Amino acid sequence: MQTNPPDRRPRFRRSLISVPAINLRALEKSVSLPCDGMIFDLEDSVADGSKAEARDILRWFLQHADLNGREAIIRVNSSDTRWFAEDLALVEAIKPDAVLLPKAERVEDLHRLRSAAGAGPALWAMIETPKAVLTAAELASAGTALGLECLVVGLNDLRKETRVPPGLGRQYLVPWLMQVVLAARAYGLEVIDAVSNDFRDLDGFAAECSQGRSMGFDGKMLIHPAQIEAANRYFGPSEAEVAEARAIVAAFAAPEAAHLNVINRDGRMIERLHVAEAEYLLSKLSLS
Repeated sequence: MQTNPPDRRPRFRRSLISVPAINLRALEKSVSLPCDGMIFDLEDSVADGSKAEARDILRWFLQHADLNGREAIIRVNSSDTRWFAEDLALVEAIKPDAVLLPKAERVEDLHRLRSAAGAGPALWAMIETPKAVLTAAELASAGTALGLECLVVGLNDLRKETRVPPGLGRQYLVPWLMQVVLAARAYGLEVIDAVSNDFRDLDGFAAECSQGRSMGFDGKMLIHPAQIEAANRYFGPSEAEVAEARAIVAAFAAPEAAHLNVINRDGRMIERLHVAEAEYLLSKLSLS
């Protein structure tokens, strides 16, 4: 059963587009995109010599922009870099919905992030190294007390460090992806699938979205607006799934089901535990 992180409202995270903090034009365009959230990036997409400028641009943008209720996540530089402290000073001043830590590997990384970010934003962690995959469950377990809300898979670094060639698709990565999903679900966290680098290959991207949804991911990190439609479609509920959720809630709300844990619905056995899943989906719809 999927559970909610404490004190966080349910919301769709089907499509989370990464936007370079150094690029004001891209930042301004992002507010009109039909995505569920934006990951404002201070890390990989910003050159070492432009980190301070990127922070200034992002500060100005977030102070003036209307994000229309969409989720704002700031990806900071990793905790062992010289930019981490100033990135977190920006986070504390701006107070985004969440702060995303790249290359999270140790519980100490999360403690340091929470201490530097203050009590406000949720914590997100990128799982993008072999050690991070192996410690994902430990990070998720310890992170729940620190406000960790979401794990985000990063495959570019993972491919590099494991030497899995990119031309082979994701067949050899599936066990690691599922390990991250399992860690997230064991501790009530959401989990986001990795970016697809070739934004021109929309058929290949759609196949990745279908695979990611089947593996249990909540959504996908994106690098181009052309990827939003497919991510929303594959990671969002279909009309049939919404209708089924409503029917399950209604069936168990009926007086005759008050003392039942299992009911027969159109020849299928439905357990009461499915009500929580259905209610969670419907709560996302009501708040979207």
